[in-house]
Amino acid sequence: MKRPIWALFILSFLVLGACNSVNEYEATPFSAPGVTDNEVILGSSLALTGHAGYLGTQTLRGAEAYIRYVNEHGGVHGRIIKIKAVDDSYDPPRCLANTQKFIIDNDVLALFCYVGTPTTVKVLPLLEEAKIPLIGMFTGANRLREPFNRYVVNIRASYYQETHTAVSRMITELGIRKIAVFYQYDAYGFDGLIGTELALKEFGMEPVARGSYIRGTLNVTEGLEKIQQSGAEAVVMVGTYGACARFIQLARDEKYNPLFYNVSFVGAEELARRISSGPSPVLMSQVVPPPAPVGDENDAAVQYVRMLRRYFPGETPSFVGLEGFLNARILVEGLEKAGRNLTREGLVRAIESIHDYELGPGMSITYGKKDRQGLEKVYFTRLEQGSFVPFTDWMSLKKSQENAQ
Repeated sequence: MKRPIWALFILSFLVLGACNSVNEYEATPFSAPGVTDNEVILGSSLALTGHAGYLGTQTLRGAEAYIRYVNEHGGVHGRIIKIKAVDDSYDPPRCLANTQKFIIDNDVLALFCYVGTPTTVKVLPLLEEAKIPLIGMFTGANRLREPFNRYVVNIRASYYQETHTAVSRMITELGIRKIAVFYQYDAYGFDGLIGTELALKEFGMEPVARGSYIRGTLNVTEGLEKIQQSGAEAVVMVGTYGACARFIQLARDEKYNPLFYNVSFVGAEELARRISSGPSPVLMSQVVPPPAPVGDENDAAVQYVRMLRRYFPGETPSFVGLEGFLNARILVEGLEKAGRNLTREGLVRAIESIHDYELGPGMSITYGKKDRQGLEKVYFTRLEQGSFVPFTDWMSLKKSQENAQ
């Protein structure tokens, strides 16, 4: 029996509607890229090899220590977290290519734990276009803070904050008037240089000399000569551990003993491994407290050491690794707040809602709709007997500096 045309039309409409309903039902819960019924996948481009390989490896290990703990206890809303980590060797074009692939493949929810200024700033234009969040970077670059980008989530203090605090202490506590800058000739080095210049300007001063080197090399001699000839009493160092260690060693060989101050990105453990204590003090600012083997179990610095030992036996705790650990803590808090129906925008809004989130003594994070800056505090460490240890006694440093000159 033939069906009327109108009946066939209605039947087709009902079948099509049913198919669409099934598709919508299947897609709605897990429509976000990198989200399945039982997994959340993140993309990370960072240096795992090359002259900044230690920094990327430590950042990733710290993050993974906490994420493995979370996964072992059921994950977040029934989903385990996976990091798709790709090496960029601290090379901006490679980082850009890695990030483009994450976005084109459309298989990660967010970007996570990037390392370095020249690499990270390279991908900033992609974030708003793809509407993909970037959470936790091992860089204090001002470009990640200004202009405001709602998809960039900073957890550590900035290089401007580090250099401002250090320069202020050098001038007010130590009476130093001649400060030079040794920097990596790229976006990272420029950021530290500008931060130092801004800090000096507040005291009506400017660097007595500026010396630089090319990223990926140890060609520091020309920069050292400029700074040594200026008679600088202190050198602000904005580089990687290999180049900064080379600079300090060559200066000592020349009997030139200013105060050497390094920003956090230099990498405390690797710098300490390459140089010894000497007549000239070597300081480094940190944006996290020292990893703590014992203490309050709610302190992230204690949790980090305990979980690192559990999931990466034999790995030495580091300031860099603790930063990665804190990145993971904020990531997981955001995922928890975002709920089961997880999307990129939902994750961004969830992070915006984080308020007075305690990570340990003096470490509390609050975000908002126009606030993506996490921690603000700057700590200081000094090289002593092969490692960087907490430092607060500026008066004793002044005496040792006078003896060194």
